[in-house]
Amino acid sequence: MPVQPVDLVWMNGKLVEWASATVHVLTHALHYGTGVFEGIRCYETEKGPAVFRLRDHLMRMERSAKIFLMEIPYSVDELVEATHQLILRNRLQTCYVRPIAFRGFGDMGVNPDNNPIDVTIAVWPWGTYLGEDALTKGVRMTVSSWRRHDPNVIPPQAKVTGGYINSSMAKLEAVRGGFDEAIMLNPDGFVSEATGENLFIVNGGEIFTPPIASGPLPGITRGTVMRIAADLGIQVRERVLSRADLYTADEMFCTGTAAEVTPIREIDGRIIGDPGPTTMAIQHKYFEIVKGQDEKYADWLDVVG
Repeated sequence: MPVQPVDLVWMNGKLVEWASATVHVLTHALHYGTGVFEGIRCYETEKGPAVFRLRDHLMRMERSAKIFLMEIPYSVDELVEATHQLILRNRLQTCYVRPIAFRGFGDMGVNPDNNPIDVTIAVWPWGTYLGEDALTKGVRMTVSSWRRHDPNVIPPQAKVTGGYINSSMAKLEAVRGGFDEAIMLNPDGFVSEATGENLFIVNGGEIFTPPIASGPLPGITRGTVMRIAADLGIQVRERVLSRADLYTADEMFCTGTAAEVTPIREIDGRIIGDPGPTTMAIQHKYFEIVKGQDEKYADWLDVVG
């Protein structure tokens, strides 16, 4: 999806013009994938623009950095303030937020120790990730030939830039095969996640999702949906899932900051069907929450101002 330029980007404590937000060609992360990042959304609400679970996302980025021995030189509070400032200065009511911390220009070679940690935040208007009709009509997926990485190869609990070459290969395979998205199995052959989304199935009125041990990223939206379902009185269980479990689901949907709550209508030619009642109930409540229409979840919204 094309990125619509805005006026300013936050880089290492300063606001710089969009066109000047550049890095050196020998930046360590460009060559070796040594960066951690987040994807966050800001929604328009009656109280003004509000970032959904901003602090939770930034804390997860901090945890990802710790796994890779990266010490981010800004606190979560400083990055929260920077995000607010950036959205205000760009005069945005709704946008996508991309903070990233990465090993910058310094030494060249696999050892990253002598490279500085650079931190940037960019914001821009961004629509529906999986297509304009995805939220109402659902998407078509396929089980990829590419496996989700082993936890002793690249820790799947970390949102690390280098790890996403794995997702990119699966996405390319799916899109060139005529599908919207790919589902990835873990090294043991069980369902892990999609290329950028967590997965949920509905059977017999209950919701099931792969456990973290199966290799999915511990999604912020995943946790949000599990809380919503519980509050709606819908049983949610973490369970190891096979691809056959996907093919025989009553309903299926995926979640993520970019994808939000998107129904899945077909997998590998097996028709799941139109978005079902459980999926739509979860989706409806999710959009009420992120748009500030349910005060019960107001603490999840970080109002900019």
